Amino acid sequence: VWVGEQGVRFYSGGRSLNRSSSLVEAQAAKWANRRTRLEVAREMYRMRFPGEDPSALTRHELLGREGRRVKERYRQEAERVGLQWHGRVYVPGDFDAGDPLNQAVTAAAQCMYGVAQTTVTALGCAPGLGFIHSGHELAFVLDIADLYKTDIAIPVAFEVAAHSPQDVGSRTRRAVRDSINKVGLLKRCVNDIKHLLLSDAAGGADALDEDIDRVLLQSDHGIELESGHNYADEVPW
Repeated sequence: VWVGEQGVRFYSGGRSLNRSSSLVEAQAAKWANRRTRLEVAREMYRMRFPGEDPSALTRHELLGREGRRVKERYRQEAERVGLQWHGRVYVPGDFDAGDPLNQAVTAAAQCMYGVAQTTVTALGCAPGLGFIHSGHELAFVLDIADLYKTDIAIPVAFEVAAHSPQDVGSRTRRAVRDSINKVGLLKRCVNDIKHLLLSDAAGGADALDEDIDRVLLQSDHGIELESGHNYADEVPW
């Protein structure tokens, strides 16, 4: 993948760094089932807001709770740094539409998207198969980016804007870059994706071996056979 420093910008990607298809197959399987798709969405909420139990929440209830928690985080950060917060203002394609504080929040969020897309691409996951977001080619990227906004992006954005309203975009990106490096976010992002997609697999998230270059053939009853063989005479069961 071709990225900016610490992954805050995603420019392009070649082939996945992961030679196994285990992750993308697990992602597709969980996405294709409404029950498991909701379970992953609930786990994402649980990871973002520890201490809450979303196990019985519907999708609409998850969205409502998430919205309230994010609003509360904005309020807390504004109080912490001594700024007035008048609500989120974001106009796609018009970075200057918001005040300096909103510009800082937007810049920090864009960095989270860069980290998420870098990791999703490197692991060979399907960026369009989201568990919360949908209808967009980067739905899963948006899902993963949201895991870190309240912990990393929002606090950094408010701190940068509180220091000075000048050049908040580039200063926020540099500050987020430094924070990402400090907390090891790229590695954390890899582990979080594996946890979400492989937690119920045999061996859990540690079961994945990215370096195995192995091609199998699908047979009946969920059986997989070694490739490179001719099974015309007998198919072993």
